[in-house]
Amino acid sequence: MNQTYALTAVTAVVLATVLVGALGLRMSRTTSDFYVASRTVGPRLNAAAISGEYLSAASFLGIAGLVLLQGPAMLWYPVGYTAGYLVLLVLVAAPLRRSGAYTLPDFAEARLQSRAVRRISVLFVVGVGWLYLLPQLQGAGLTLEILTGAPHWVGGLVVACVVTAAVAAGGMRSITFVQAFQYWLKLTALLVPAFFLLAAWAGDGAPRATLDAPATFREHTVVTLAEDVRLSVAAPLTLTVTGTVDGRAHDGQVVTLSAGRHEVRAATRLEFLPGSAVPRTRPAAGMGVSSWSQPLSGPQDGHRLYATYGLILATFLGTMGLPHVAVRFYTSPDGRAARRTTLVVLGLVGAFYLLPAVYGALGRLYAPELALTGDADAAVLVLPERMVGGTLGDLLGALLAGGAFAAFLSTASGLTVAVAGVLHQDVLPGRARTVSAFRYAAPAAMAVPLAGSVAATDVPVADAVGLAFAVSASSFCPLLVLGIWWRGLTPPGAVAGLLTGGGAALSAVLATRAGLAPAGWVHTLLAWPAVWSVPLGFLTMAGVSLATRSRIPPGTAATLTRLHLPEDVAAHPPAGGHR
Repeated sequence: MNQTYALTAVTAVVLATVLVGALGLRMSRTTSDFYVASRTVGPRLNAAAISGEYLSAASFLGIAGLVLLQGPAMLWYPVGYTAGYLVLLVLVAAPLRRSGAYTLPDFAEARLQSRAVRRISVLFVVGVGWLYLLPQLQGAGLTLEILTGAPHWVGGLVVACVVTAAVAAGGMRSITFVQAFQYWLKLTALLVPAFFLLAAWAGDGAPRATLDAPATFREHTVVTLAEDVRLSVAAPLTLTVTGTVDGRAHDGQVVTLSAGRHEVRAATRLEFLPGSAVPRTRPAAGMGVSSWSQPLSGPQDGHRLYATYGLILATFLGTMGLPHVAVRFYTSPDGRAARRTTLVVLGLVGAFYLLPAVYGALGRLYAPELALTGDADAAVLVLPERMVGGTLGDLLGALLAGGAFAAFLSTASGLTVAVAGVLHQDVLPGRARTVSAFRYAAPAAMAVPLAGSVAATDVPVADAVGLAFAVSASSFCPLLVLGIWWRGLTPPGAVAGLLTGGGAALSAVLATRAGLAPAGWVHTLLAWPAVWSVPLGFLTMAGVSLATRSRIPPGTAATLTRLHLPEDVAAHPPAGGHR
């Protein structure tokens, strides 16, 4: 990839972000502007902004990388990411707007009249937000590393500085314009190169392969492994090895690996013949491994089916609890506008998600070695050079690089606004709702994920996002659904459900990432916790609430009326009615 073109595209995206944000800055005057854009964002602008911040590094790079690694099983990710908005439309969107809250902790306290519920909600908003911010910064580091060879942390630092400055300067009002612009930029950045890549693929005389066929090397390919890995070979594989395989050193000898697993040391050079199957790979024993980026399959059919259900539940139900998504509905003028916004989002997000699968499928044909090097997320960026080449390939690669950076910036902006709002109100000292205090919260919201992106460089970008969905689905989904639709919810029930469901999912996430889960069903259960942690959250919340019925807040009936009736009816009930 031509570095000059790519850096020019990235620089243009950063400058455009700053300029568009300046437009919103001129309109940001009050604290309400910084939190919720004074609740004046129309459905079309809001839908584009939501789509812009929702389509993150996991969407732009990660899904294509997962399809390259594992094939069509990974298409459940875009299906789940999109369908989550359907659940949100039906159950949450309008009532959440009518609550009049600024943040999810605001909603929790208003609904349950409990400071304890608010404090627990703050912990989960910050935790989920930081889990989601981490892959945005890592994706930026990967992109800049591929473009320029810069250290991995440089890209994350650039995104962190730009986003923090934009959020601190203009808040939600400014970020709304930035994210709407970046949605259309990201869609264009994927759509235009896709036409050229498909044309190159159609004109290639090579035999066609289906997406679910094992990936193979189309030409003589040399791969040097950056870390110790364990290769899984389905059939005997002949290759040239320079390095250490299964504890034996080789110096350019031709080796035939038998079917099964083989340990390969870091810095080993592997040379594959054309037509050779691409081995499956995972970090060697003793290294942290997460199964979100592993195939939805296992030695038994039950593993595959369970993993699929875990992915569906996490993505379907986790969307509603993501802090940067929930806060967007507070910017709508009323509940009807919030529903219309969600409907438009379904169309915009659905259109975008048609494209990453194309890049993943082409990556399996033209860049299969990325599955071995741990750089599968880079498939989108390297395909133009591999398939088109020349100046046109460089220009298409630069467009994709700019779109990738737009993905990092837009999602990181929304998350930083959401987390900064919560930190400003509930964590930092002197919680007065002033513009200057909000600006202090923005750097604090970014500091922890920035440090994490520097320390952890081996997490696939779709990986940490999937884990954030699991925690969100197990904590905020029960709170929002029961809080909006069941008058029997009590503060003790909400606290117990948040801690039990969300805490169980978070513990499973951490255990999986740390490599503490033993092999077999225990590992599968912990790697895909939503199947059991979401019902656990719901049952705990409902059970404890039934046991503490005397703790139902006295204003529950009025609160639910406000959530479910249109604003004009709730404010002016008919004669003889009750407020």
